[in-house]
Amino acid sequence: MAARSRILPIAAGAVALGGGYYFYTAGGDPKVAKKEISHDATTAANRLKGNDYSAKEAQKQGEEWAQKAGSKIDSTVDDARKQIHEADAVITQKAREAEKKVSNLAHSTIAQAQESAKETRKDANAAIQDFDKTVERKAAEAKSGISSWFGFGK
Repeated sequence: MAARSRILPIAAGAVALGGGYYFYTAGGDPKVAKKEISHDATTAANRLKGNDYSAKEAQKQGEEWAQKAGSKIDSTVDDARKQIHEADAVITQKAREAEKKVSNLAHSTIAQAQESAKETRKDANAAIQDFDKTVERKAAEAKSGISSWFGFGK
């Protein structure tokens, strides 16, 4: 009986110390301490039985992280596609504006060229008419001069 009386206080002290440890790590919250004790007891029991759930838990955790990472990647890809679509719309709009400016400039240049050609034709026709008048006048003078040689003119 003496052996029992020594083991019981030691076991009670160990349980009290263990409970105190969990209570301390839980920050004084008995509900959290109880959950930690339960989790550690389940883990210890599974290890004794040979059922190590740490690999399954790690796989589950990995799958959760992969799902979160996949979600972030999908979100990033969607954002990139959206930005590309917006940039494409801006580029298309700028191309239309540039095309319109070039078209307006071409029409303006053509109109100026036509006006310049019209003025050049007008000036050329005036020069031709002056030349014709001069030639006709000189021809008339020459004709009267020749006629006077033969006594037909003045």
